[in-house]
Amino acid sequence: MPKKIKHSKKQVSMFMLHLIVYLVASAAMWFSLGPNDYPWPAWVIATWGLMVVGHACTIWYNYEDRGMDEFKRQLNN
Repeated sequence: MPKKIKHSKKQVSMFMLHLIVYLVASAAMWFSLGPNDYPWPAWVIATWGLMVVGHACTIWYNYEDRGMDEFKRQLNN
């Protein structure tokens, strides 16, 4: 079974920064929307939200790839 890669404090702090910027920007987009405007922020927020989830997965659910050393060795030959 592959080993889980331990995350660093810097990775977690960068994710928290990413999350805070996402939340502030999302709120700003919704508050700038007029009452009769097309809800365009939904597209931006949904896409950016998927990126935030992906960022979290790369930090807390990342496992080593056993075949990576073999791949690099074959790549250099």
